[in-house]
Amino acid sequence: MSKKWLAGLLALSTLMFSGCGSAGASGKQEQPDAKPAEVTIYLTRHGKTMFNELNKVQGWSDTPLTKDGEKVAVDLGKGLKKHDVKFNAVYSSDLKRAHDTASAVLQGSDQKEPIKELKGLREACSGQFEGASLDTIGAEQAKSAGFPSYEAYEAAKRPKTDDQWSWLDDAHYFADKSGYAESSQTVRKRMLRTVKKIGADQSKNGGGNVLVVSHGMAINVMLAGMTDKYKSAPLENASVTKIKYKDGKLQVLSIGDTSYLKEGEKL
Repeated sequence: MSKKWLAGLLALSTLMFSGCGSAGASGKQEQPDAKPAEVTIYLTRHGKTMFNELNKVQGWSDTPLTKDGEKVAVDLGKGLKKHDVKFNAVYSSDLKRAHDTASAVLQGSDQKEPIKELKGLREACSGQFEGASLDTIGAEQAKSAGFPSYEAYEAAKRPKTDDQWSWLDDAHYFADKSGYAESSQTVRKRMLRTVKKIGADQSKNGGGNVLVVSHGMAINVMLAGMTDKYKSAPLENASVTKIKYKDGKLQVLSIGDTSYLKEGEKL
């Protein structure tokens, strides 16, 4: 065997083994992992309910949407459709008023997506004060907590760090004797955890837009401390708070936007 022929054979063998090593066991070129995609979350308060209309504390109590509550959700969908907002995923809390709102938004926007219900998106639980009149709730809380007036109760128990909505939540929690009421800290943690997971999951699935239907107090409590855009203003039914998820972080883009709803009402 000539030395030249042997050298050529060795060189060919080296190239063959080098190629096998770069291709991996499957014989296919390995591809780097895809970069997580950006997600825009349309966090929406549910439509108007019977307890909203009757001016009662709602919490985990689940009263149905009124006719107007159904209409504003459909109109919101119409407004979103006008702006060509298409959803890649849809979530709601496991309370029926939130699920029905999500369904009506999809109806108005002519979209079909399965609605995934998550307990973490629930409204704050008000314990023994569920169903109480909002006209007398302050006096009931003060009495239950052993104070002569709501003003005295607030002065003694309101944490200095509580914004308006966090205190409204904590006022239930501190006075509740049933053990069911949730503190604002508990609500904030579960909402943030749930919304972040929604963003992370959709980011892995290609990103895009996600409709998330939750509740007024829960959304407000979550927003407190997230951004200087937050001013403790009440959120209207079917209003949209837009949040961007990117690289594991949430960024609040807008709060309580009713422009989609108002445009949908004209269609």
